Amino acid sequence: MGPRQCGKTTLARQMLKGRPAAYFDLENPRDLARLQNPMRVLEALRGVVVIDEIQCRPDLMPVLRVLADRRPLPCRFLILGSAAPELIRHASESLAGRVHFVDIGGFCLEELGSSRQQPLWFRGGFPLSFLAKSDRQSLEWRENFVRTFLERDIPQFGIQIPAATLRRFWTMLAHYHGQTWNGSEIAASLGVAHTTTRRYLDVLTGAFMVRQLPPWFENVGKRVVKSPKIYLRDSGVLHTLLQIESLEDLEGHPKLGASWEGFALEEILRWSGDRNAYFWATHGGTELDLLLVRRGRRWGFEFKCSEAPTMTRSMHEAMRDLKLERLWVVFPGATSFPIHERVECVGLREFSKIRRWLEGKPS
Repeated sequence: MGPRQCGKTTLARQMLKGRPAAYFDLENPRDLARLQNPMRVLEALRGVVVIDEIQCRPDLMPVLRVLADRRPLPCRFLILGSAAPELIRHASESLAGRVHFVDIGGFCLEELGSSRQQPLWFRGGFPLSFLAKSDRQSLEWRENFVRTFLERDIPQFGIQIPAATLRRFWTMLAHYHGQTWNGSEIAASLGVAHTTTRRYLDVLTGAFMVRQLPPWFENVGKRVVKSPKIYLRDSGVLHTLLQIESLEDLEGHPKLGASWEGFALEEILRWSGDRNAYFWATHGGTELDLLLVRRGRRWGFEFKCSEAPTMTRSMHEAMRDLKLERLWVVFPGATSFPIHERVECVGLREFSKIRRWLEGKPS
């Protein structure tokens, strides 16, 4: 599972290189025609069977359930998909106990190396955007990606929303990046009902374009924020919608801090997974950008686009109220340094240090 153009098909072909496999691209009319009678065609296959863009034919899930129950099992299915909610629902209902989900995205810093942090942050992780010969070509690819996604991909998912309306909404979300969801305010700007904007948000979330980070609820004697926090998952797409055309533009943009927060958060969640990941905020202004709960222990993260972050009142209160084991302030710098007994500033490129703590192996 992953967004369009993130490399799912390329990865599948690399994995299967030299191995016998049948391949079906469900956006290819010829492959769709081959599967007019899916049971007859698929049950005769052996080895690995790849079905790409499965969201085009969710009705195949019951057929795959029958085929996955054969013993001995003559083949295995590698299924690729670009839209989550309906697809996961069909798979969970039809393939319970028979399916394993793997979420993938574009490139991440761990794959590219710490020296590529700046271009990855600015261009985003989509392979063709990151690998473009120049920032201008990268921007052109991302602009074309946004247009194609709205005008072709969304209708193919069976969602009937005018492309211009959804682009306006997506652009508004870019300006809300890193903030809590306020559907009524966005609805008023668009001239629609707040339930409509919620549906738009769920569409972009299901297509892996937006992340809704849930709030952490706990009775600590304070009124807590109960709406999710909204992030555009790819920093390059965020910069495109904000019309940021260069690193120099980004450094002078008012959304610089929010952009860094979303980029660093996605990098951490790519490794740790988004289960048991939350943010915490109170109506009094105290906030924690990211809370991970692992093996009954709580770990906190703040994201600061500063070369020398310092301890804040909000960090003190989060440490006390949430009983954090440790809190990291993730910043763009290269050298880590402590700012409190259990609080340390860590450059994103030194994420291995955080990983050791989360794995119970602090150095």
